[in-house]
Amino acid sequence: MNRLREHIEAITPLTDEEFDYVKDFFILKNVRKNQFLVHEGDEVKYEFLTLDGIYKVFYIDQNGKEHILQFAKKNWWMTDYIGFFKQNNATMFVECLQDGAVVCLTLEGREKLSSELHKMEHFFRVKLMNGYIALQQRIILLLSSTPQQRYEEFVRLYPDLISEIPKKYVAEYLGVSRETLSRLYSNTNK
Repeated sequence: MNRLREHIEAITPLTDEEFDYVKDFFILKNVRKNQFLVHEGDEVKYEFLTLDGIYKVFYIDQNGKEHILQFAKKNWWMTDYIGFFKQNNATMFVECLQDGAVVCLTLEGREKLSSELHKMEHFFRVKLMNGYIALQQRIILLLSSTPQQRYEEFVRLYPDLISEIPKKYVAEYLGVSRETLSRLYSNTNK
């Protein structure tokens, strides 16, 4: 729980009393490689903060093709946000790619923390704003750039992920074939 506190206090400081109250809303969960935290069709009970490991958030279209929306690593938040905030069943999956650990927070817990502790409302607002900005930047990049530009931006933003996750997932995230990704890698490393 010390890592949770450090994560929150990167945005807003908490007293020991405040953190003792906050931490009771979170559940620590160890996760194994290939384990699903969210599965399409299931109730979305939690939002997750990653403590360790790497995860992918994805959906599968009508043709059975997988589309990766997000990778998550240490100190990143993830879930099927449509299902979580609208309290609908999941339309996406969250899968663990490396053994790790997360802390889980319910929507009810998030709302209660936000209403009872202004510092936490501020924390969640900042995290939501940063996530929204990142999402818009990703959409703009997908709509207006070449595969080479998308690859270079991915490497710039996430240099550690490129070597830690299977290349097929990087290709899916970038919206290119595995063969195209190999060419992009070769062009960049000449």
